[in-house]
Amino acid sequence: MKNRVLRWDWLLLRKIHTHLGCRVLDKIMPWVTRLGNGGLVWLFIAAIMLFLNVKLAFRIFCGLGLGILLGNLLIKLSVRRFRPCWIDEEHPLLVNVPGDYSFPSCHSLSSSIAATIITLSVPWLGWLVVPVALLIAFSRLYLYVHFPSDVLVGTLLGFGIGLTVCHIPLLN
Repeated sequence: MKNRVLRWDWLLLRKIHTHLGCRVLDKIMPWVTRLGNGGLVWLFIAAIMLFLNVKLAFRIFCGLGLGILLGNLLIKLSVRRFRPCWIDEEHPLLVNVPGDYSFPSCHSLSSSIAATIITLSVPWLGWLVVPVALLIAFSRLYLYVHFPSDVLVGTLLGFGIGLTVCHIPLLN
């Protein structure tokens, strides 16, 4: 099973670069991915929400904190999966080589957590935050720093954390 997933990962990653790689995206994707560095865009939104909707801000902060604990500290350090750019060093990178492990994508994780919480709390904002979250997740593939399964699992885990946080009575 593990080998099959890895074959699909490499196949999808190479298809993205073969069919979607272009100068315009080469300029845009590093900027998009920086929005997700450390959950920056989501922390910024949560900080703004402190003035507009304290409960929502608290949910986002709690969700992102849980994501750091599960994604960065527990799973990443347990699985220790190498990044595609570590394995295929010949591929030119548009960003600095990340120093931490690949699985799961914490850019995708934090984006999915925040987008889920925001969308469930203020549905009309989903039209704004979900595309941003998806674009940040895709940027990780385009930039060759994550495998598709890293992004998929990060996104699904983030969705689960977001749902959980929205259903904790203490946070409602």
